[in-house]
Amino acid sequence: MRTVLAVVPVAEFEKSCAWYEGFFGQPPDTRPMDGLAEWHLSELGVVQVFQEPDRAGRTAVNFTVDDLDAARSELSGHNIASTDPQVVSAGRQRLSIIQDPDGNQLGLIESLS
Repeated sequence: MRTVLAVVPVAEFEKSCAWYEGFFGQPPDTRPMDGLAEWHLSELGVVQVFQEPDRAGRTAVNFTVDDLDAARSELSGHNIASTDPQVVSAGRQRLSIIQDPDGNQLGLIESLS
């Protein structure tokens, strides 16, 4: 396996797309079909926001960041709240959690090593 395609189900597609534009700091890279938006984070990592109300709010996706404090500050500027950072993984990482409007959990992880 070489690539990751993370699918985040949401109830209200347009409202969620606007929220994820703030989260990623840009509009989606593609909208390949109705009810689907994609953000291409790298050649090997894509996040899809997909309208699927019955599954909305049950997903967890973690993202690595170089500077957790800067990432949290940028998100705060988009009115996206995050939890206070916690040290995890036996002191090797800091983690902050964000919930999208449906309750999907998005983790930001910074390596301390």
